[in-house]
Order: sequence, then structure tokens, then C-alpha cells
Amino acid sequence: MNNFQNIIKKIEYKFSKNQLPEIKVGDFIRLGISIQESGKQRVQPFEGTVIALHKAGLNTTVTVRKILQGIGVERVFPIHASCVTSIHILRRSQVSRAKLYYLRNRIGKATRLKEKFDKLPPIWVAKSS
Repeated sequence: MNNFQNIIKKIEYKFSKNQLPEIKVGDFIRLGISIQESGKQRVQPFEGTVIALHKAGLNTTVTVRKILQGIGVERVFPIHASCVTSIHILRRSQVSRAKLYYLRNRIGKATRLKEKFDKLPPIWVAKSS
């Protein structure tokens, strides 16, 4: 049994991204998402508040919520996926919950979070291969 776990860890290590910034719930982040359209590839930024974080090794996901033209948009991004090209933490907030699902029911100024003035990590950009 232990031998299989070692094999899985070796395989996961090959596909995992190293030196990722420490993302926390309540952070306001900008993710660069690689999109393929009609033979062309471009990077589209997605900015929003991290409302949930699911830590599961290679399957770690982050749920990001933003308001677009008055409508709430949430997307779940696998952090180690090849489509995530950059991660930039713009602002940190002081929160006392592990999941911020209550923000779904709030609109306008009620969605503001108290800012925490910490030193922010540098921008993470995927190395091109």
C-alpha cells in the first residue's frame, strides 16, 4: 500500500506547480487563464474574491467570485491546471470564516471585507516550456 502512495506522489510531483503564492480565503486575486479561440491562444484575467479553498494536493481548487454587470459570477479553478498561467494577489482581507458563501446573499457595499495590510507575495507566472 505504501509503495502505491509513493508512486502517486512521484507522478503528482511532475505535474504540480512549484512556488505558488499562499492563497487564503478573503484574498482578492487576479488569475491569468489561458483560452484557446479559433486557433489562437490568449490569456484572459479573472479578478475576484476567494470565497472557498479546497486543499487536496494536485486537485487543489479555489473558488473565485466577482460581480459582472450586477450579476455574481463564480468559477472554480484547479490551481495546478495548465490553463492557469499566472496568480497575482492584489489585496488580503481579514476574515473569520473558512468559506465566504454568505457573500452570495449580499449586494453592493455589504460585500466589502475589512482589508488586512500584510506584505503581499510576488506575482506567480508559469514558466513557459
